[in-house]
Amino acid sequence: MGVRVRGRVLIVAGSDSGGGAGIEADIKTVTALGGYAATAITALTAQNTLEIASLLPVDPEFVAQSMRLVLADIGADCIKTGMLVGRPTIETVARILEEEASTIPLVIDPVMVASSGTALLEADAVDALIRRLIPRARLVTPNVPEAERLTGLTLSDPQDMRRAGEVLLQRGARAVLVKGGHLQGEMVYDLLIDGEGGEELLMSVPRQHTRHTHGTGCTLASAIATGLAQGLALQAAVMRARDYLQEAIRTAPGFGRGKGPLNHTPSRP
Repeated sequence: MGVRVRGRVLIVAGSDSGGGAGIEADIKTVTALGGYAATAITALTAQNTLEIASLLPVDPEFVAQSMRLVLADIGADCIKTGMLVGRPTIETVARILEEEASTIPLVIDPVMVASSGTALLEADAVDALIRRLIPRARLVTPNVPEAERLTGLTLSDPQDMRRAGEVLLQRGARAVLVKGGHLQGEMVYDLLIDGEGGEELLMSVPRQHTRHTHGTGCTLASAIATGLAQGLALQAAVMRARDYLQEAIRTAPGFGRGKGPLNHTPSRP
């Protein structure tokens, strides 16, 4: 008998030809944690650990069709968004969520810039993300640069992270996980603020000094989405996801000459 699959996650995000981030990292993560991953691909990228050489957006109506067909047949217990490219895709995804998935928990990873520095969200799309998607989110998972862009604040410590999280709650998100990996220091802080339960949790972990961190944001958000899809409470889903991510970083295979990928199956020999 095979392992029972629990938790259906529909991932709306871009593809990474190098396999380290995007849809590829999402599928690996959901599968490793025992869930079922379905996808609606928003863009194709030609990339490796050194650069994104080109980016090809997918027609937003094709993204919509992908979402509709998955939801109508397979269904989803949680939806996770990653790279959404631009305003037309954001508006389209928001429309499908309203029409087909209004009761399904939504995890938003507000992907804006790749670790290589390439812009992954058009400049005029940030307002659409704030206006159309964040109010629908069960959880938003910005890193420091993303939180700064979404709120207009400057973040330099956990107190600043708290202020940014509160702004995003005011903009409609039900919970926010501000990730502090871009801040300086030997400890990495993440702050979870759950507006529904009024809970706040500041988590810390020693920094792992490695260049193999490509796809950490995608991996963490998909791991959390899997937990929610499997019925875990938000805090439990976040804590399991953080443990999984740390082990994936620690056991990274060392591929590539740039920012290398993680090991998405760290429990395997």
